[in-house]
Amino acid sequence: MVMVAAPSVPSGLIALLIAVVPLWVVTLRSVTGDSPQAATTTGVLLGLGGLAVLMVPGMNGTVELSGVLILIAAPPLWSIGSFAATRLPMPASSYTASAYEMLAGASGCLVIGLLRDEAHGLDLGAVPLRCWAALSYLTIFGALIGFSSYAWLLGHAPLSLAATYAYVNPVIAVFLGWLILGEPPSWPVLAGGGVVVASVSLVVNTEHKTKEETDDRSQVMIGGEGEAASASPGDLKSPSSLK
Repeated sequence: MVMVAAPSVPSGLIALLIAVVPLWVVTLRSVTGDSPQAATTTGVLLGLGGLAVLMVPGMNGTVELSGVLILIAAPPLWSIGSFAATRLPMPASSYTASAYEMLAGASGCLVIGLLRDEAHGLDLGAVPLRCWAALSYLTIFGALIGFSSYAWLLGHAPLSLAATYAYVNPVIAVFLGWLILGEPPSWPVLAGGGVVVASVSLVVNTEHKTKEETDDRSQVMIGGEGEAASASPGDLKSPSSLK
């Protein structure tokens, strides 16, 4: 959906619209009774504000309503899928899970591409080497490594923590633009990046503490049940012995 909308929407607006994924995750958790900590919600809102500042320089260019509507629909669909993945039976291997998900996504993209008649006039021999290199990079680091890591994270970390990738990606993009392409970051970019880093740190610390508290309560309950089960009949006083 992002690739379909990208030609008609500025990159800054794309990043901002996609970055509402953590907000949808918090909403889904609240609707299902799993209300996140107030600090987690604060961190999510803080990160969204920082990203808005970060993307101000990219808020230009022609915007088509159809592209914006597609981008508005993409985050809730992605969030619902991520939310369901933490509650439905999934393959034990995160690599297997990511393979199924990528096959489903690729099939959907193939259907959309055929419906849009994108195969008409396609000449693979005319594709420059630079494009093949970019595709190879996205296949290895974006799909095989990045997406598999996200699938693993969904099964081993709180969903609100996993969703913070939506804030981190633009900051990394700005850093790589400065490092590789020589694009000097402006003060809004630096300020927004700082806010984003602070928001992610807040969410990470909050979710980590919440997980530790939950684990401690589970250990206490398990320990209490174990002590009750190991008690011998002689340890239990009969009513007559209490007279």
